[in-house]
Amino acid sequence: MKRLLLLALPALLAGCPKPPDGGAPTPASTPAASTETAKPEPVSEQKPGAADTVAKVEFGSPGTIRAAGALPKFRWTLASAVDAKGQPVDALLVRPDRPLTLEFKQGKLAIGNTCNRMLGAYSLRGNGMTVGELASTLMACPDPKLMALDREVGKRLQGKLGLRLSKGDARQLELTTASGDVLVFTSEETAQTKYGGAGGRVFLEVAAQTAPCSHPLIPNMQCLQVRELKYDDKGLKAGTPGPFGNFYSTIEGYTHQPGVRNVLRVDRYTVKMPPADAPSQVFVLDMVVESDASAKP
Repeated sequence: MKRLLLLALPALLAGCPKPPDGGAPTPASTPAASTETAKPEPVSEQKPGAADTVAKVEFGSPGTIRAAGALPKFRWTLASAVDAKGQPVDALLVRPDRPLTLEFKQGKLAIGNTCNRMLGAYSLRGNGMTVGELASTLMACPDPKLMALDREVGKRLQGKLGLRLSKGDARQLELTTASGDVLVFTSEETAQTKYGGAGGRVFLEVAAQTAPCSHPLIPNMQCLQVRELKYDDKGLKAGTPGPFGNFYSTIEGYTHQPGVRNVLRVDRYTVKMPPADAPSQVFVLDMVVESDASAKP
């Protein structure tokens, strides 16, 4: 069985906010959207002038207070990476369609779009940032360059880093490594910033295969088959999971692979004034806790 437990559940549950009373909605009652969004996103090549555009931005030292306020509000995406001689750091640019991402949350730095999701504590002081030892999940990736990406990231994003933010809007981040590499990140609002509050933590099990489901606007629709899982404070499953049901919503950041069953840790947000044809709740992937590819051919 090709089953892989990525991290011990007690560690995953430690410090996680409990979901609000009532738990997650049953999958069958979740508002409408299609698993079409779960298909792999089309590869979009980086625009030739992207790095040049970033280079024109004026950066300044933000100070600890400003940096502490700005960093957690955004999800930071790598836009350019050059070494001390101004040459591209190709080892960090192996996924043009899914660049490296950084998220700062409750004193932790989460690094995404690597082979394995990486996490470490960070602190701000003066004009810099210090990142502690990075821990990661233990998944093997078939692409050697993607496997090597974890190592290259670990070499650069641990220890002391120079930190500057773009002047004015603070929407671009520049990190300088100990070896002189300069990494520039652009930003988009995090789900917490976008939806105006903290989400409720939910664990969802996604079955290996989708199933036909009915939708008034989408013919031949396929839905994820989802059920909620409960865990106690020790990370052990609590109670008996219900049956799988049609999941009409989407899970931001999650791409389903047919034949692979996953347990997901997600944050659930309530949309205060959703459009008439949109769901009132949004689910955002925090991490894949467990994967089982035994159903793949």
